[in-house]
Amino acid sequence: MRIVVLTGAGISAESGVPTFRDADGLWAGHRVEDVATPEAFEHQPEVVQRFYDTRRAALAAVEPNPAHEALARLERAIGDDLLVVTQNIDDLHERAGSHRVLHMHGALLSALCVACREQVPWTGDLADQPPCPRCGAVALRPDVVWFGEIPYGMDHILEALEGCDLFVSIGTSGAVYPAAGFVQAAASYGARTLELNLEPSEGSVYFDESRLGPAGELVPAWVDQLLGR
Repeated sequence: MRIVVLTGAGISAESGVPTFRDADGLWAGHRVEDVATPEAFEHQPEVVQRFYDTRRAALAAVEPNPAHEALARLERAIGDDLLVVTQNIDDLHERAGSHRVLHMHGALLSALCVACREQVPWTGDLADQPPCPRCGAVALRPDVVWFGEIPYGMDHILEALEGCDLFVSIGTSGAVYPAAGFVQAAASYGARTLELNLEPSEGSVYFDESRLGPAGELVPAWVDQLLGR
């Protein structure tokens, strides 16, 4: 069975990672327009860099939870038949042991050089304007897909959706496209669809089945069921 799993902010929220938007529409205390658009970076690069520097540093204080660990266990069992597509920019899937992970919105532990377009592993700050280790230009930005930019790996994702037997969405709002449309794409190719979420997403109506509750409980239980345990 070929499985595509989409994960969103809800799976990492249980590890203490702030969700994309909180109740008042802010992202970790900032308007999204101020920190997650190319225009924001052009007009106030230091503010944007410091926002992501703070989030990058905060990763050290969080750990993968049972949902991340269950997906890593599933990968160990079925190998290349599983692809995890995540909207999250943290590294919790990898730290739990997953290898087949596609970060469609980029990654905090990576920097993108605006000059040479190289992606380089990065764990330190960017606000102090370090040079690109590849070309030497002072042109590094967070390797994060902002509003108005094209997500990474879309061709690979669409190919995987076309070929999968089961599509599972975990901890997503169903409000951010193109990810919100993945369930309809998978279903159009004949895949079964399952939602595991704390509450119904905006796209719940498109799923064959929805299970509601914390990801840390639902995902391990689903993996156990899938593996016949």
